[in-house]
Amino acid sequence: MIRAFIFPGQGSQYSGMASDFSKYESWDEYAQKANEVLGFSITEIMDGDEETLKLTENAQPAIYLASYVAYVEIFKKGIEPEYVAGHSLGEYTALAAAGVYDFETGIYLVRKRGEYISQAIEPGKGSMAAVIGVSAEELEELVKKYEGLYIANYNSNEQTVVSGKAESIKSFVINLTEQGKRAMELKVSGPFHTPYLDSAREKMAKEIEHIKFNKPKYPIVMNSVAKEISDPHQIKHYVLEQISGPVYWKQSIDRMLELGVEEFIELGPKNVLSSMLKKAKFNAKHFTAVVQEGVLDGK
Repeated sequence: MIRAFIFPGQGSQYSGMASDFSKYESWDEYAQKANEVLGFSITEIMDGDEETLKLTENAQPAIYLASYVAYVEIFKKGIEPEYVAGHSLGEYTALAAAGVYDFETGIYLVRKRGEYISQAIEPGKGSMAAVIGVSAEELEELVKKYEGLYIANYNSNEQTVVSGKAESIKSFVINLTEQGKRAMELKVSGPFHTPYLDSAREKMAKEIEHIKFNKPKYPIVMNSVAKEISDPHQIKHYVLEQISGPVYWKQSIDRMLELGVEEFIELGPKNVLSSMLKKAKFNAKHFTAVVQEGVLDGK
């Protein structure tokens, strides 16, 4: 059984995460490490109000912590992947799971990433929208008609996410809805994966410049290129590229299928990625099914 571990990005956070994850044996150790590195209680924020948790600089370390604990729990059961991948922020968790850097380095980096993304554009000036049932090719042409709009995430055959100026997103959603198409604005605090975040990418480049990246234990299929990368210098380059460039998630899944992946396990708070894969009739499950029930198709 060729297996891939996949790690979710922003949007999979929810209030009550810390309480839910506290039942796992490794929770206390990593929650404490996270709070020490960050210098504040991320675990309190994870159980606090949704609006505070939703802030990029909070959501990112919160999801990273929960997802990493999920990885530790599944690893303890002797379950390992042949490949790893993460959606946007999730790529940083995938890198930690693959031993490119340690847990502490990862949580520091995702907090910084969240801060720099928040600083890159004034809150409310940028937004994102998910579009269902419109081909990526059609959307690539459509966004050209609006000022400051870009394709941000190629999520699946069914779903593509557009990102950019808030006013352009609003008129884009209205226009598509009037045409009988499905488009909805997302609850995010900025125009992720667009050139509006170039300053965040530059600041992150300075952060990772002096951090040693190790060769990954498992090849990581990276967002920016949708292919497996094992060279630490290339990993550094591509993890920065995806801050202000598109996430080729559908293409990354396609690449893993080409590589023979037969089972995807999502490690994170919600089942966002695994649900998307199940809809596409792929063999995908959430880590809770594996950890709690031991549901696994061959080891």
